[in-house]
Amino acid sequence: MTASMVRTTTGTLSARNLDYLDEHLRRYVSSGKLAGTLVAIYRQGQLAHWSAQGMRDRERDKPMVDDTIFRIYSMTKPITSVALMQLYERGLVQLDDPVERYIPSFKKLCVYQSGAYPNFVTTPCERPMTVRDLLSHQSGLTYGFITRTNVDAAYREAGIAGAPGVGTTPHATLEEMVDALADIPLEFSPGTAWNYSNSTDVVGRLVEVISGQRLDAYMQNQVFGPLGMVDTAFWVSPDKADRFATNYRGAAGGGIEIVDDPTTSAYLQEPTICFGGGGLVSTASDYLKFARMLLGRGQLEGTRILGRKTLDLMTRNHITGGKTVAAASVAPSFQLGSYPGSGFGLGFAVALDTTDGQLSSTPGEFNWSGAASTHFWVDPTEDTTVVFMTQYMSLSPQTRYNLAREMRAIIYGALD
Repeated sequence: MTASMVRTTTGTLSARNLDYLDEHLRRYVSSGKLAGTLVAIYRQGQLAHWSAQGMRDRERDKPMVDDTIFRIYSMTKPITSVALMQLYERGLVQLDDPVERYIPSFKKLCVYQSGAYPNFVTTPCERPMTVRDLLSHQSGLTYGFITRTNVDAAYREAGIAGAPGVGTTPHATLEEMVDALADIPLEFSPGTAWNYSNSTDVVGRLVEVISGQRLDAYMQNQVFGPLGMVDTAFWVSPDKADRFATNYRGAAGGGIEIVDDPTTSAYLQEPTICFGGGGLVSTASDYLKFARMLLGRGQLEGTRILGRKTLDLMTRNHITGGKTVAAASVAPSFQLGSYPGSGFGLGFAVALDTTDGQLSSTPGEFNWSGAASTHFWVDPTEDTTVVFMTQYMSLSPQTRYNLAREMRAIIYGALD
């Protein structure tokens, strides 16, 4: 059994192309590549398309429903970045501030030269790591799951995780984990390259230090509550557990298999550590509220979360020398949600050159993805935002589907 619920107000979108979109996602579900999907398109002040297909829990025959709860992994990053920039707007932090001003353990940061955990040969950083380095992934940090160098191997040895279910950590709090990061050399001197990393977890720690609140409390008070994001949190409470989707991955013999069962998931327990780079769960409607706030230049239905000039700053390319992510990255296979022709702002990939990216888009569009194949983008020029939810883990480029690019081709083709 599969579910299929489609509500469309075509307005300025082609009904024919929206049918293409639903057919395309239906093929993923019917072929067994995905258990279920949910896509929402908001354009020019109205919900233009909402489509839920397939199952949220295939093994228990539970259909995808409007309020299904998803692990959004790295789609947490834009929210954490917005949280820190709210504090920037209060004059409590500046982008060029050295991180060590707020996290003293970062005074000892150095750059890897040779050796293996825990015996390294290092050199001093060319300059201190700044807040902007963290927000733009130019910090020199990395992720343990990238498995490219002795530095990311050290992350695995030290238990530096990035989200529940993506590695394990012995650290009880974000403070403990971030301090442990300071004992591991950087991949490169801050500001000299781009690398996807635990940077946004450190951004989350900055929010805690500067605000005096734990990250989840700050987000609830300053983002989720004001926007009415009632199902977004760092865990799934018992009263919501029935709506929690199963997370899958590709199976060796084809199809999909469970990687995180919603009845035994780590997300069912209230955490002591809140991963700013990948810890949240959410619904499509909740995340659409966040995306609509971004589309509204910092406000949603009269509630302002962020100043419009602050958001303008966040959605410009901040990579040193104006480079693209592809040109600046030390690990091209792990650019993840970015594309050729993309730069990176303060929490988002930013479209620069759509011909280089070879996809339908608009310069200035900004976006990001999650490890379970979730994705969103905001296109201010077209007054459009899209939120896509599913639960399929694909950290490897070899098993990752091209969903975000395929949906762009279809949805941009639908614009009147």
